[in-house]
Amino acid sequence: MTDGWAGAFDDFVARFAGRFGRVESRRRMVSYLRGLLSENERKNGWTLAEAAGDTGPQGMQRLLNHYLWDADAVRDDVRDAVVEHLGDPERGILILDETGFLKKGVRSAGVGRQYSGTAGRIENSQVGVFMAYGSGKGRALIDCELYLPKDWTSDRERCRAAGIGDDVEFATKPDLGLRMLKRAVASGMPFGWVTADELYGQVSRIRLWLEEHDIPHVLAVPKSQMVMTMEFFGQARAHELVSQLPDDAWTRLSCGDGARGPREYDWATAAIRPWRREGWDHWLLARRSLTDDTDIAYYICFCPAGTFLDELVSVAGSRWMVEECFQTAKNETGLDHYQVRGYTAWYRHITLSMAALAFLAVLRAEAKKGIPTPAASDPSSP
Repeated sequence: MTDGWAGAFDDFVARFAGRFGRVESRRRMVSYLRGLLSENERKNGWTLAEAAGDTGPQGMQRLLNHYLWDADAVRDDVRDAVVEHLGDPERGILILDETGFLKKGVRSAGVGRQYSGTAGRIENSQVGVFMAYGSGKGRALIDCELYLPKDWTSDRERCRAAGIGDDVEFATKPDLGLRMLKRAVASGMPFGWVTADELYGQVSRIRLWLEEHDIPHVLAVPKSQMVMTMEFFGQARAHELVSQLPDDAWTRLSCGDGARGPREYDWATAAIRPWRREGWDHWLLARRSLTDDTDIAYYICFCPAGTFLDELVSVAGSRWMVEECFQTAKNETGLDHYQVRGYTAWYRHITLSMAALAFLAVLRAEAKKGIPTPAASDPSSP
């Protein structure tokens, strides 16, 4: 770690160092974070201990399993640091998504044979639900929850053995996502939009909660999603409503730059929800591939009246930010390198990995400040 980084690192860690009441736990936390930010390929207990000059992993294990400190409080401190440096009350976006952690055995909290997006199939794994914050200044993970399958929460002895309290009940992944949205809103953090994939977008209680709190959103839904058309008491599936749109309803737009340049698609909107609140619009947004006109994605949008199509498209395309966060955290800050089984230890490692990722995001945002900074369309008229 260079001298410039060291000063920035000390300032960053000072934000939550007070959460560690004892000198030993505070030092261990600093060593752990330095190890997560190191160039070591693997960042488990042994390699982190070696980077700190220890002869074994016992000290790092004590940090995750035995020392008294509140991972939730550190998580909130990290979130506040991200908001301070990356916050944008109009363009800031909250993104919900999940990622898998492949694991062996049956004793790690929440482990089981379940679908893992990491593997692209059903594997023995743990699944974490995450929230990312993204803006033009950068992106970082700011919240997380470990998903516990029903075969875990229905077996209290198994839960106790993994350190899961009797008060922890089954919650679906969308429930966990909504829990994090509520925390974000309660914190008063600045953001303009929420987006997520079909797993969360198809859940009406999430959409309704966001509407009740006047939170604009662009949420992916399956093609079979039922929507209310502008006809009185009319309903249709998303793909049926979009199939009725004329050819000139489609507009070619980029939803952002990708590795191979602009990510261009054809986009169209259809008005939904005839009972609209004054000042707010509801749209069904469709994204069609340029190479396969049967490849169409669908989104339900809730936004201030007069929001341009460009903005809806930009929000719909912003999910790459959470995917990049997962990739960076797994490659650079050891998000999936842990070797812990306990429920509390999982949260502690993941929180510290998110802190390391946030530090990198803050560094990049500050670096941008020192670098010279080198027609909209209405959804109703695409």
